[in-house]
Amino acid sequence: MRRPVEHLGVGAVVIGRNEGERLATCIGSLLGRVEHVVYVDSASVDRSVSIARSMGVEVVELADDLPLSAGRGRNEGVRALRRSRPDLELVFFIDGDCELVPGFLEEACDVLRDREDVAVVCGRRRERRPDASIYNRLCEIEWAGPEGEVEACGGDAVIRIRAFEEVGGFDPSLIAGEEPDLCLRLRREGYRVYRLSRDMTLHDAAMTRFSEWWRRAERAGHAFTEGAMKHRRGAEGYWMKEAIRPWVYGAMIPAAALLGALPSFGLSLGLLFVYPVSGYRAYESFRRRGFSSQESALAASYCVLGRFPELVGSARFLSARARGRARTLIEYKGVTS
Repeated sequence: MRRPVEHLGVGAVVIGRNEGERLATCIGSLLGRVEHVVYVDSASVDRSVSIARSMGVEVVELADDLPLSAGRGRNEGVRALRRSRPDLELVFFIDGDCELVPGFLEEACDVLRDREDVAVVCGRRRERRPDASIYNRLCEIEWAGPEGEVEACGGDAVIRIRAFEEVGGFDPSLIAGEEPDLCLRLRREGYRVYRLSRDMTLHDAAMTRFSEWWRRAERAGHAFTEGAMKHRRGAEGYWMKEAIRPWVYGAMIPAAALLGALPSFGLSLGLLFVYPVSGYRAYESFRRRGFSSQESALAASYCVLGRFPELVGSARFLSARARGRARTLIEYKGVTS
């Protein structure tokens, strides 16, 4: 028999920056469903902090003397949660541009209490307005992950606090990809990550411009390379393929095709045929996952195109690393995945 929602022993940590009314929607979806809510703000210049305080939740404002990151925000949120409610066993992480779907927490908490080996439970994040732009649609497709035991969660998930603290929480130095990094370290300790088949949150990407999509893909390339470098000695080959792929498709193939054009009397340009081939393979993969032909074509096209901003992000990370800097100049523009 399920316990009432207010007795689940779970608190929530919300992170955000300049979320505005989206934050009010997020917090409102949590009130009455968790036992304590902490909102962590990353130097917002809008009304986010006042909105959170007006709704009666605990607020932590991150100082900008250290780099802002989603991982840092979530860690500070857990510390605040532990100070206020040390009795709580579980924490639900949710981004400030998301809304909790009723019923998810109850089912997630059941899994965590039935299976001591599971440390993380997530569900499916859905886009609130997937038809508002092709970029929102791409996010909706991206959120459709496999069910059952998985390797990683995204920004929204219920996590066992004891296990979270055992591995040191999120790595606050990561500009992105902090959730897969945490899940990798949890799995190394014998814990499991589980994805439910049900909807978990509604997300509001509000992405309408190509430049926003490019920036997001650039940050992904940064994360892939940084994660691969961090765990390069591990047996998992963590993100190694994802880190190498932009260099192959974004630099090596175009360079070989163009530089070899004159010596090969144009034959080297045939190397560019790899892009439609790669796109078709991605299209078939999305079709097998149940997406429509239109959605599959859209996602496959942007998968191929995405190698170029990923290359930029990877190059910027490697350049900063070579100069001895911990982070690149990629602007931190929020906490969404």
